Amino acid sequence: MEHKLKKTETHKCCVEDLCKMSLRGPKGHGNLLNNRQKKPSLCLRLLRSARNDNLWPDVFYKATQEYKKINAYILQALFFVYLAVFTFGCDESSQTTSRDFKGTNISAPWSKALGTIQEGLADNDPLVRVRALEVVAATEQIRLMPQVHQLLHDKSMPVRFAAALAVGDLEYSPSKRSVSQLLKDSDANVTTAAAYAMAKLGSAQYLEHVRDAISSGDQTVRANAALLLGKSGDKSSLELLWRTMQSKDSDDRVVYQSAEAIAMLGDERIYPKLWTMLISAYADVRLMGVEAMGKLGTPEAKNALIRMLDDDILEIRLAAAEQLGVFKDPIGEPKVLEVFEKNLISGLDTEAGERANVLTALAIGQICTPTLTKFLPQLLQNESKFVRIAAAKAVLQCTK
Repeated sequence: MEHKLKKTETHKCCVEDLCKMSLRGPKGHGNLLNNRQKKPSLCLRLLRSARNDNLWPDVFYKATQEYKKINAYILQALFFVYLAVFTFGCDESSQTTSRDFKGTNISAPWSKALGTIQEGLADNDPLVRVRALEVVAATEQIRLMPQVHQLLHDKSMPVRFAAALAVGDLEYSPSKRSVSQLLKDSDANVTTAAAYAMAKLGSAQYLEHVRDAISSGDQTVRANAALLLGKSGDKSSLELLWRTMQSKDSDDRVVYQSAEAIAMLGDERIYPKLWTMLISAYADVRLMGVEAMGKLGTPEAKNALIRMLDDDILEIRLAAAEQLGVFKDPIGEPKVLEVFEKNLISGLDTEAGERANVLTALAIGQICTPTLTKFLPQLLQNESKFVRIAAAKAVLQCTK
Protein backbone atom coordinates (compact mmCIF):
# COMPACT_ATOMS: atom_id res chain seq x y z
CA MET A 1 0.00 0.00 0.00
CA GLU A 2 1.30 3.41 -0.94
CA HIS A 3 1.36 5.54 2.17
CA LYS A 4 3.78 8.33 1.52
CA LEU A 5 2.45 11.50 3.09
CA LYS A 6 3.30 15.12 2.57
CA LYS A 7 4.19 17.49 5.38
CA THR A 8 0.89 18.95 6.52
CA GLU A 9 -0.30 21.20 9.17
CA THR A 10 -2.90 22.66 6.93
CA HIS A 11 -2.44 36.59 27.99
CA LYS A 12 -2.66 38.72 26.73
CA CYS A 13 -1.54 41.89 28.58
CA CYS A 14 -4.26 43.79 30.29
CA VAL A 15 -3.81 46.70 27.89
CA GLU A 16 -5.95 44.75 25.42
CA ASP A 17 -8.94 45.28 27.64
CA LEU A 18 -8.91 48.88 26.42
CA CYS A 19 -10.16 47.52 23.13
CA LYS A 20 -13.56 47.24 24.70
CA MET A 21 -13.58 51.02 24.72
CA SER A 22 -14.85 53.24 21.98
CA LEU A 23 -11.60 54.03 20.21
CA ARG A 24 -10.22 54.88 16.85
CA GLY A 25 -6.74 54.21 15.63
CA PRO A 26 -3.31 55.80 15.99
CA LYS A 27 -1.98 58.74 14.07
CA GLY A 28 -2.99 58.31 10.48
CA HIS A 29 -6.15 56.42 11.43
CA GLY A 30 -8.03 59.12 13.32
CA ASN A 31 -8.08 60.21 16.94
CA LEU A 32 -9.85 59.15 20.07
CA LEU A 33 -13.54 59.93 20.13
CA ASN A 34 -13.00 62.19 23.12
CA ASN A 35 -10.33 64.23 21.37
CA ARG A 36 -12.42 67.36 21.91
CA GLN A 37 -11.13 67.42 25.47
CA LYS A 38 -8.41 69.98 26.04
CA LYS A 39 -6.40 67.64 28.24
CA PRO A 40 -5.18 64.26 27.02
CA SER A 41 -7.52 61.70 28.51
CA LEU A 42 -6.20 59.00 30.79
CA CYS A 43 -7.32 56.58 28.13
CA LEU A 44 -5.08 58.32 25.61
CA ARG A 45 -2.12 58.27 28.01
CA LEU A 46 -2.57 54.54 28.54
CA LEU A 47 -2.77 53.97 24.83
CA ARG A 48 0.43 55.91 24.33
CA SER A 49 2.01 53.64 26.89
CA ALA A 50 0.74 50.65 24.96
CA ARG A 51 2.26 52.05 21.80
CA ASN A 52 5.60 52.52 23.51
CA ASP A 53 5.44 48.90 24.65
CA ASN A 54 4.85 47.74 21.06
CA LEU A 55 1.34 46.62 21.93
CA TRP A 56 -0.41 49.21 19.80
CA PRO A 57 -1.28 46.92 16.85
CA ASP A 58 -3.25 44.64 19.17
CA VAL A 59 -5.06 47.58 20.71
CA PHE A 60 -5.86 49.31 17.45
CA TYR A 61 -7.07 46.16 15.74
CA LYS A 62 -9.37 45.02 18.49
CA ALA A 63 -10.61 48.54 19.05
CA THR A 64 -11.73 48.79 15.44
CA GLN A 65 -13.45 45.44 15.78
CA GLU A 66 -15.34 46.49 18.88
CA TYR A 67 -16.04 50.08 17.82
CA LYS A 68 -19.75 50.94 17.76
CA LYS A 69 -20.63 47.74 19.63
CA ILE A 70 -20.48 49.26 23.09
CA ASN A 71 -22.06 52.58 23.96
CA ALA A 72 -20.05 55.36 25.51
CA TYR A 73 -21.91 55.35 28.81
CA ILE A 74 -21.00 51.74 29.54
CA LEU A 75 -17.46 52.37 28.38
CA GLN A 76 -16.98 55.15 30.92
CA ALA A 77 -18.09 52.83 33.68
CA LEU A 78 -15.84 50.04 32.48
CA PHE A 79 -12.88 52.35 32.17
CA PHE A 80 -12.33 52.59 35.90
CA VAL A 81 -12.37 48.82 36.16
CA TYR A 82 -9.63 48.65 33.56
CA LEU A 83 -7.76 51.44 35.28
CA ALA A 84 -7.72 49.36 38.47
CA VAL A 85 -6.23 46.50 36.50
CA PHE A 86 -3.47 48.74 35.19
CA THR A 87 -2.81 50.14 38.64
CA PHE A 88 -2.52 46.82 40.41
CA GLY A 89 -1.05 44.78 37.58
CA CYS A 90 -2.04 41.93 35.32
CA ASP A 91 -3.10 38.59 36.69
CA GLU A 92 -1.40 36.13 34.35
CA SER A 93 -3.47 33.22 35.56
CA SER A 94 -6.70 34.94 34.62
CA GLN A 95 -5.71 34.95 30.98
CA THR A 96 -5.72 31.21 30.49
CA THR A 97 -8.11 28.41 31.11
CA SER A 98 -7.92 25.61 33.62
CA ARG A 99 -6.58 23.30 30.96
CA ASP A 100 -2.91 23.18 31.92
CA PHE A 101 0.08 20.93 31.60
CA LYS A 102 -0.73 18.44 34.32
CA GLY A 103 -0.97 21.04 37.03
CA THR A 104 2.21 22.90 36.11
CA ASN A 105 2.51 26.60 35.36
CA ILE A 106 1.63 27.08 31.70
CA SER A 107 3.28 30.48 31.27
CA ALA A 108 6.63 28.97 30.28
CA PRO A 109 5.22 26.72 27.50
CA TRP A 110 2.98 29.57 26.32
CA SER A 111 5.90 31.98 26.05
CA LYS A 112 7.99 29.33 24.33
CA ALA A 113 5.17 28.63 21.89
CA LEU A 114 4.72 32.28 20.97
CA GLY A 115 8.47 32.66 20.52
CA THR A 116 8.52 29.60 18.28
CA ILE A 117 5.91 31.11 15.98
CA GLN A 118 7.75 34.42 15.88
CA GLU A 119 10.93 32.62 14.93
CA GLY A 120 9.03 30.67 12.28
CA LEU A 121 7.74 33.86 10.69
CA ALA A 122 11.34 35.05 10.31
CA ASP A 123 12.82 31.72 9.22
CA ASN A 124 14.84 31.44 6.02
CA ASP A 125 12.77 28.48 4.81
CA PRO A 126 9.60 29.69 3.04
CA LEU A 127 7.68 26.56 4.04
CA VAL A 128 8.49 27.21 7.69
CA ARG A 129 7.19 30.76 7.28
CA VAL A 130 4.00 29.39 5.71
CA ARG A 131 3.41 26.98 8.59
CA ALA A 132 3.96 29.76 11.11
CA LEU A 133 1.51 31.98 9.23
CA GLU A 134 -1.11 29.23 9.33
CA VAL A 135 -0.73 29.00 13.10
CA VAL A 136 -1.10 32.75 13.54
CA ALA A 137 -4.42 32.59 11.69
CA ALA A 138 -5.66 29.40 13.33
CA THR A 139 -4.91 30.58 16.87
CA GLU A 140 -5.85 34.23 16.25
CA GLN A 141 -2.54 35.70 17.39
CA ILE A 142 -3.38 39.31 16.59
CA ARG A 143 -0.22 40.49 18.35
CA LEU A 144 1.81 38.87 15.58
CA MET A 145 -0.12 40.46 12.71
CA PRO A 146 2.36 43.35 12.25
CA GLN A 147 4.96 40.69 11.44
CA VAL A 148 2.46 38.96 9.16
CA HIS A 149 1.86 42.30 7.46
CA GLN A 150 5.52 42.45 6.45
CA LEU A 151 5.26 39.01 4.86
CA LEU A 152 2.65 40.28 2.40
CA HIS A 153 5.70 41.51 0.48
CA ASP A 154 7.73 38.29 0.83
CA LYS A 155 9.68 37.05 -2.17
CA SER A 156 8.06 33.61 -1.89
CA MET A 157 4.66 33.15 -3.53
CA PRO A 158 3.37 30.61 -0.95
CA VAL A 159 4.34 33.02 1.84
CA ARG A 160 2.48 35.94 0.26
CA PHE A 161 -0.48 33.64 -0.30
CA ALA A 162 -0.52 32.47 3.34
CA ALA A 163 -0.04 36.01 4.65
CA ALA A 164 -3.01 37.27 2.63
CA LEU A 165 -5.11 34.39 3.97
CA ALA A 166 -4.14 35.26 7.53
CA VAL A 167 -5.20 38.87 7.00
CA GLY A 168 -8.52 37.70 5.59
CA ASP A 169 -9.16 35.03 8.21
CA LEU A 170 -8.53 37.45 11.07
CA GLU A 171 -10.16 40.38 9.22
CA TYR A 172 -7.11 42.46 10.03
CA SER A 173 -8.15 45.82 8.60
CA PRO A 174 -4.79 47.63 9.13
CA SER A 175 -3.42 45.51 6.28
CA LYS A 176 -6.26 46.15 3.83
CA ARG A 177 -4.31 48.67 1.76
CA SER A 178 -1.34 46.35 1.37
CA VAL A 179 -3.61 43.44 0.50
CA SER A 180 -5.30 45.52 -2.18
CA GLN A 181 -1.88 46.00 -3.77
CA LEU A 182 -1.53 42.23 -4.01
CA LEU A 183 -4.49 42.20 -6.39
CA LYS A 184 -1.86 43.17 -8.97
CA ASP A 185 0.61 40.46 -7.97
CA SER A 186 2.26 38.57 -10.79
CA ASP A 187 1.06 35.22 -9.42
CA ALA A 188 -2.59 34.23 -9.82
CA ASN A 189 -2.58 32.28 -6.56
CA VAL A 190 -1.64 35.43 -4.67
CA THR A 191 -4.20 37.64 -6.43
CA THR A 192 -6.88 35.06 -5.59
CA ALA A 193 -5.84 35.05 -1.93
CA ALA A 194 -5.84 38.86 -1.94
CA ALA A 195 -9.36 38.90 -3.39
CA TYR A 196 -10.48 36.52 -0.62
CA ALA A 197 -8.94 38.79 2.01
CA MET A 198 -10.57 41.88 0.52
CA ALA A 199 -13.95 40.13 0.60
CA LYS A 200 -13.44 39.20 4.26
CA LEU A 201 -12.49 42.81 4.98
CA GLY A 202 -15.84 44.06 3.72
CA SER A 203 -15.38 44.37 -0.05
CA ALA A 204 -17.65 41.49 -0.98
CA GLN A 205 -17.42 42.15 -4.71
CA TYR A 206 -13.92 40.67 -4.77
CA LEU A 207 -15.32 37.20 -4.09
CA GLU A 208 -16.25 37.12 -7.77
CA HIS A 209 -12.53 37.11 -8.56
CA VAL A 210 -12.18 33.94 -6.49
CA ARG A 211 -15.07 32.33 -8.35
CA ASP A 212 -13.45 33.19 -11.65
CA ALA A 213 -10.15 31.69 -10.54
CA ILE A 214 -11.71 28.25 -10.07
CA SER A 215 -11.97 28.04 -13.86
CA SER A 216 -8.27 28.74 -14.36
CA GLY A 217 -6.23 26.47 -16.57
CA ASP A 218 -3.70 26.24 -13.75
CA GLN A 219 -4.74 23.36 -11.51
CA THR A 220 -2.99 24.83 -8.46
CA VAL A 221 -4.91 28.08 -8.87
CA ARG A 222 -8.14 26.11 -9.22
CA ALA A 223 -7.47 24.08 -6.08
CA ASN A 224 -6.62 27.20 -4.10
CA ALA A 225 -9.74 28.96 -5.36
CA ALA A 226 -11.82 26.00 -4.20
CA LEU A 227 -10.19 26.19 -0.78
CA LEU A 228 -10.95 29.91 -0.50
CA LEU A 229 -14.57 29.53 -1.56
CA GLY A 230 -14.97 26.97 1.20
CA LYS A 231 -13.36 29.28 3.73
CA SER A 232 -15.49 32.21 2.57
CA GLY A 233 -18.69 30.69 3.95
CA ASP A 234 -20.50 31.73 0.77
CA LYS A 235 -23.03 28.96 0.14
CA SER A 236 -24.00 30.48 -3.19
CA SER A 237 -20.70 29.02 -4.46
CA LEU A 238 -21.81 25.43 -3.80
CA GLU A 239 -23.09 24.80 -7.31
CA LEU A 240 -19.80 26.05 -8.77
CA LEU A 241 -17.83 23.80 -6.43
CA TRP A 242 -19.93 20.76 -7.36
CA ARG A 243 -19.34 21.45 -11.05
CA THR A 244 -15.64 21.86 -10.47
CA MET A 245 -15.38 18.64 -8.48
CA GLN A 246 -17.18 16.68 -11.19
CA SER A 247 -15.39 18.29 -14.14
CA LYS A 248 -13.11 16.11 -16.26
CA ASP A 249 -10.79 19.11 -16.48
CA SER A 250 -10.08 18.96 -12.73
CA ASP A 251 -7.12 16.94 -11.51
CA ASP A 252 -7.14 15.05 -8.22
CA ARG A 253 -5.97 18.06 -6.22
CA VAL A 254 -8.89 20.13 -7.44
CA VAL A 255 -11.40 17.30 -6.96
CA TYR A 256 -10.40 16.62 -3.37
CA GLN A 257 -10.10 20.29 -2.44
CA SER A 258 -13.50 21.01 -3.93
CA ALA A 259 -14.97 18.16 -1.91
CA GLU A 260 -13.47 19.58 1.27
CA ALA A 261 -14.75 23.06 0.39
CA ILE A 262 -18.25 21.68 -0.07
CA ALA A 263 -17.94 20.05 3.34
CA MET A 264 -16.78 23.35 4.83
CA LEU A 265 -19.96 24.94 3.51
CA GLY A 266 -22.03 22.30 5.28
CA ASP A 267 -23.53 20.49 2.29
CA GLU A 268 -24.24 17.00 3.67
CA ARG A 269 -24.65 15.58 0.16
CA ILE A 270 -20.86 15.41 -0.02
CA TYR A 271 -20.70 12.61 2.56
CA PRO A 272 -20.61 9.69 0.04
CA LYS A 273 -17.68 11.33 -1.78
CA LEU A 274 -15.80 11.82 1.46
CA TRP A 275 -16.48 8.21 2.40
CA THR A 276 -14.86 7.02 -0.83
CA MET A 277 -11.80 9.06 0.15
CA LEU A 278 -11.68 7.33 3.53
CA ILE A 279 -11.55 3.88 1.95
CA SER A 280 -8.97 4.80 -0.69
CA ALA A 281 -5.89 2.59 -1.02
CA TYR A 282 -3.76 5.73 -0.85
CA ALA A 283 -2.97 7.14 2.58
CA ASP A 284 -2.73 10.71 1.25
CA VAL A 285 -6.30 10.49 0.01
CA ARG A 286 -7.52 8.97 3.26
CA LEU A 287 -5.81 11.77 5.16
CA MET A 288 -7.61 14.39 3.07
CA GLY A 289 -10.86 12.52 3.61
CA VAL A 290 -10.35 12.58 7.37
CA GLU A 291 -9.76 16.33 7.34
CA ALA A 292 -12.80 16.91 5.13
CA MET A 293 -15.02 14.80 7.40
CA GLY A 294 -13.92 17.01 10.26
CA LYS A 295 -14.98 20.06 8.26
CA LEU A 296 -18.39 18.51 7.50
CA GLY A 297 -19.05 18.19 11.22
CA THR A 298 -22.15 16.00 11.14
CA PRO A 299 -22.89 13.04 13.45
CA GLU A 300 -22.44 10.76 10.46
CA ALA A 301 -19.04 12.29 9.75
CA LYS A 302 -18.06 11.80 13.39
CA ASN A 303 -18.94 8.11 13.26
CA ALA A 304 -16.84 7.74 10.13
CA LEU A 305 -13.90 9.35 11.89
CA ILE A 306 -14.22 6.98 14.84
CA ARG A 307 -13.78 4.08 12.41
CA MET A 308 -10.59 5.68 11.10
CA LEU A 309 -9.01 5.38 14.55
CA ASP A 310 -8.34 1.76 13.56
CA ASP A 311 -6.55 2.56 10.29
CA ASP A 312 -3.34 0.64 9.64
CA ILE A 313 -1.37 3.86 9.18
CA LEU A 314 -0.32 5.81 12.28
CA GLU A 315 -0.67 9.17 10.58
CA ILE A 316 -4.29 8.46 9.67
CA ARG A 317 -5.14 7.42 13.23
CA LEU A 318 -3.59 10.62 14.57
CA ALA A 319 -5.43 12.78 12.06
CA ALA A 320 -8.71 11.09 12.98
CA ALA A 321 -8.02 11.71 16.67
CA GLU A 322 -7.38 15.38 15.87
CA GLN A 323 -10.63 15.79 13.95
CA LEU A 324 -12.61 14.05 16.68
CA GLY A 325 -11.06 16.58 19.03
CA VAL A 326 -12.63 19.26 16.85
CA PHE A 327 -15.93 17.57 17.74
CA LYS A 328 -14.93 18.02 21.42
CA ASP A 329 -14.70 14.24 21.74
CA PRO A 330 -11.48 12.92 23.36
CA ILE A 331 -12.12 9.36 22.19
CA GLY A 332 -8.90 9.46 20.17
CA GLU A 333 -6.75 10.18 23.23
CA PRO A 334 -5.49 6.55 23.57
CA LYS A 335 -4.30 6.57 19.95
CA VAL A 336 -2.21 9.66 20.63
CA LEU A 337 -0.98 8.47 23.98
CA GLU A 338 0.37 5.24 22.53
CA VAL A 339 2.77 7.27 20.41
CA PHE A 340 4.62 8.00 23.63
CA GLU A 341 3.88 4.89 25.66
CA LYS A 342 4.82 2.51 22.82
CA ASN A 343 7.50 4.79 21.38
CA LEU A 344 5.96 4.45 17.92
CA ILE A 345 8.17 7.13 16.40
CA SER A 346 11.40 5.21 17.02
CA GLY A 347 10.78 2.72 14.22
CA LEU A 348 10.19 5.39 11.56
CA ASP A 349 12.66 7.09 9.26
CA THR A 350 13.39 10.78 9.77
CA GLU A 351 10.75 12.08 7.39
CA ALA A 352 8.02 9.74 8.58
CA GLY A 353 8.91 10.45 12.19
CA GLU A 354 8.62 14.18 11.56
CA ARG A 355 5.17 13.74 9.98
CA ALA A 356 3.99 11.59 12.87
CA ASN A 357 5.26 14.07 15.46
CA VAL A 358 3.53 16.94 13.67
CA LEU A 359 0.23 15.05 13.60
CA THR A 360 0.68 14.02 17.23
CA ALA A 361 1.11 17.65 18.27
CA LEU A 362 -1.89 18.74 16.19
CA ALA A 363 -4.06 16.04 17.76
CA ILE A 364 -3.02 17.12 21.25
CA GLY A 365 -3.96 20.68 20.32
CA GLN A 366 -7.56 19.63 19.66
CA ILE A 367 -7.96 17.13 22.50
CA CYS A 368 -6.18 19.15 25.20
CA THR A 369 -6.45 16.65 28.04
CA PRO A 370 -3.80 16.83 30.79
CA THR A 371 -2.81 13.27 29.91
CA LEU A 372 -1.61 14.54 26.54
CA THR A 373 -0.65 18.18 27.10
CA LYS A 374 2.14 17.12 29.46
CA PHE A 375 4.04 15.99 26.35
CA LEU A 376 3.91 19.39 24.64
CA PRO A 377 7.00 20.86 26.33
CA GLN A 378 9.15 18.06 24.93
CA LEU A 379 7.64 18.47 21.46
CA LEU A 380 8.50 22.17 21.66
CA GLN A 381 12.13 21.06 21.96
CA ASN A 382 12.04 18.74 18.93
CA GLU A 383 14.84 19.17 16.42
CA SER A 384 12.34 19.67 13.59
CA LYS A 385 11.05 23.20 13.07
CA PHE A 386 7.79 21.81 11.73
CA VAL A 387 7.25 19.74 14.86
CA ARG A 388 8.04 22.72 17.08
CA ILE A 389 5.56 24.90 15.18
CA ALA A 390 2.86 22.23 15.44
CA ALA A 391 3.55 21.89 19.17
CA ALA A 392 3.42 25.67 19.56
CA LYS A 393 0.03 25.68 17.86
CA ALA A 394 -1.18 23.03 20.30
CA VAL A 395 0.02 25.02 23.29
CA LEU A 396 -1.75 28.14 22.06
CA GLN A 397 -4.94 26.17 21.42
CA CYS A 398 -4.91 24.47 24.81
CA THR A 399 -4.32 27.71 26.72
CA LYS A 400 -7.08 29.78 25.17
